Amino acid sequence: MSSSEASVLFDDLFTVDAIDKDGKKFDRVSRLSATSSNFGMSLTLDYNVELYPLRTGESFTFALASSLRKGGMTDAADKDARDVWRPDGSSGLEEDYEYVMFGKVYKFDEGASEVVTAYASFGGLLMALTGSYRHMQRIVIGENVYLLMRR
Repeated sequence: MSSSEASVLFDDLFTVDAIDKDGKKFDRVSRLSATSSNFGMSLTLDYNVELYPLRTGESFTFALASSLRKGGMTDAADKDARDVWRPDGSSGLEEDYEYVMFGKVYKFDEGASEVVTAYASFGGLLMALTGSYRHMQRIVIGENVYLLMRR
């Protein structure tokens, strides 16, 4: 595993099943429902439609990462570097994606079977990722995460 892969907690290809299936509540925000092709995961995500418009049936790569640094970094060093945006001019994981959000994992529901759901908030935009616990073992409650998407 390379050092950039070490910071990636989850990565899969999703296809949008529905957008705003319960009605649109905000002008600039929509809620998508998507299913992954590789791991059979389901995703519900609030996102800014002006910054990243998506359509039903469209596919996108979705990733959660603990850091945007490609070179690998300790947690303490990453927290220090968060205050200054790339002072050394280096690029991070965000350069490989079109839409990035920063948030926190606030809840982890374990079901009776091996299916679990991880919940995160990105400044009030919510995410629920459901599927086998085997694919989400690195996602931890209370940890900060970066959500990354690209077509």
